[in-house]
Amino acid sequence: MPATAQKDLYEILGVSRDASEAEIKKAFRHKARELHPDVNKSANAEEEFKELNEAYDVLSDAQKRAQYDRFGTIPGAAGSGPGYVDFEDIFGGFGGMGDIFSTFFGGAARSQQVRREGRDMGLGITVSLEDAARGTSKEVIYDRLATCPDCDGAGIGEGGEEKTCERCGGSGRVTVVQRTMFGDMQSSTTCSECEGTGKIIEGACEECQGQGRVPDRQKVSVDIPAGIRDGQQMRVPNLGEAGMRGASSGDLIVTIRIQPDDYFQRDGDDLHVAVTISMVQAALGARITVDGIMEGEEVEVKVPEGTQSGDVLKVKGRGMPRLRSSARGNLYVHVSVKIPKKLNKKERGLLEKLALEMGEETQGERSPLEKLKDFFG
Repeated sequence: MPATAQKDLYEILGVSRDASEAEIKKAFRHKARELHPDVNKSANAEEEFKELNEAYDVLSDAQKRAQYDRFGTIPGAAGSGPGYVDFEDIFGGFGGMGDIFSTFFGGAARSQQVRREGRDMGLGITVSLEDAARGTSKEVIYDRLATCPDCDGAGIGEGGEEKTCERCGGSGRVTVVQRTMFGDMQSSTTCSECEGTGKIIEGACEECQGQGRVPDRQKVSVDIPAGIRDGQQMRVPNLGEAGMRGASSGDLIVTIRIQPDDYFQRDGDDLHVAVTISMVQAALGARITVDGIMEGEEVEVKVPEGTQSGDVLKVKGRGMPRLRSSARGNLYVHVSVKIPKKLNKKERGLLEKLALEMGEETQGERSPLEKLKDFFG
C-alpha cells in the first residue's frame, strides 16, 4: 500500500481541493525543494519526498485527480497512468522527478563548470503496426527541467538584476598561481562565485532560485508519420531540458517501437500474410480477398490454377506506406492448401471419377463399414 493511502493528497501538497493546475505545480516545487534528500538531511526526508511525488502524480493528472476526488482512492501506482512515460534519458540525463531535482540543486558537481545549454532527452513510444501504417498521434507525459513561468527563464526576480561576476570578470574561469620547486604554476578553474556562468544575479527569482528553469511535468502530443519503422527516431525541437537563464533548450528524441502483429509480418516496406485455400481453389484457380493494413482495406488476390502449398503470391502496392511518400511496398501472400480429412459420399464419388479420368490409383473399393459411415455421415 502506498504511503499516501491514509492521507489527504491535497493536505500533503498544501493546497485546497479546488486548486488550479498551476497552483498544484507551484506547491509541489516549493515542497520538493524543502524535502529533497539533497538539501533536507532529516531521517524521514526521503519517505516524505516519495509521498509528495505520489500525491503530485495523482493531482497533476486530470483523469486520476477526478477519480481520486470521486472515490477517495489513489488510482494505480505513481506515474503509471495513461500516457505516462517512464523513460530513460538516452543522452546522459535523468530518469524521474527525484533525479530532476538533484540536477536542479546542482548535485555533487559544484566544482565543475555549469552547463548552460539544455540537454537532449530521449523516450520511447510503442505503437501497433496498424498505427505505424496509418500514422497516429500519441500524447506522452514526462518529467523535465522546463522554463520557469515566473521569470520567463531569465532567473531574475522582481526588482533584481544580472551583473558581471567581479571575481572572474565574466569569463566563468579564474586563474590560480601555485609556487612549486619548479617555479610558478598556473591553472584555470571554474569560478566558485558564479559557478562558471560569468554572471551574478542580485534578487534572484524565488521560484527557480536564479536558474531560469524549474522541474516540471510535461505533456506533449507526438505526431508519428505513416510508414515509420521500428527503432527510428524523431526529434521534437526545444522539448528536452531547458537551458539556464535563457540558454538554448535541448530536444526531445523519441524512439519508435512497433509491436509484433498477429496477422502481418513486416519486412522493410513489404508485408507478408499467410492464407489457407481449398484444394479445388488451388487446382482451378480463384480470386480471394484478404484484409489490408489500412483501415477498412480489402485486397483481392488472384490465385492461379495449379497453385501449390508454399507458393507466394505478390500483390504490388498493398504493403506498408513508404515514409514521407505516397508509394507503398508490396504484399506477399503465403499460400497453404488445405486437404479435407473427411469427405461425404458425393464428394468422394466426384474425386474417384476425377482420379479415374486422370489415371491415378487410389485406395480402391471401400469396405462395407466405410460405406456405412458415409451413409450416416
